[in-house]
Amino acid sequence: MTFRLFPRGIPVVKRLFDLLLTIPGVILISPLLLVLAVLVRIYLGAPVIFRQRRPGYRGEIFTLYKFRSMRDATDSNGKPLPDSERLTRLGRFLRALSLDELPELWNVLKGELSLVGPRPLLIEYLPLYSAEQARRHDVLPGITGWAQVNGRNTLSWQDKFRLDVWYVDHWSLWLDIRILALTFLKVICREGISAAGTATAPLFTGNADSSTSSKEPK
Repeated sequence: MTFRLFPRGIPVVKRLFDLLLTIPGVILISPLLLVLAVLVRIYLGAPVIFRQRRPGYRGEIFTLYKFRSMRDATDSNGKPLPDSERLTRLGRFLRALSLDELPELWNVLKGELSLVGPRPLLIEYLPLYSAEQARRHDVLPGITGWAQVNGRNTLSWQDKFRLDVWYVDHWSLWLDIRILALTFLKVICREGISAAGTATAPLFTGNADSSTSSKEPK
């Protein structure tokens, strides 16, 4: 288990900001974490924590932690059912309020995530990025980000990546504070939880079939 108090290449002020918010935050919400863990264990079973390998800063692979939000369910061939069929009422509740992402604070403490940055996506997406899109890995990934407060799962993949790169080019401590404030409002309003026609978001299959829109960064 690797802890990086100050990951190389990451601005010290950004890392200090993460720690100053995360350490007392984890202490304050520890009773909530315990309650959620019990509910997940009762209604969704074990394991309570969902673990998945994701690419982080400079594409380095790490293990992401989240509360489990889907049940294990497969078809007759052993293939997992669609997300919409595996999501339970508790899972939808956790995702609607982003409570399933609270264990990612552990990743922040370890120096693998920041509170704000491009969301860490799937490893299999790495060879599908254009050179410009791959620049999203020039900063630590985050629990929330510029794309999340500008549409989240309702955006096309092209728009998400463009907003991620915009964040890389325009990062400042003030921007992180603004994104955190906007994230709180988005969670309260439950905006952008899923894309049209899906329970979460469609898979990224490459740039050839990814649509774009005229949405500009704000």
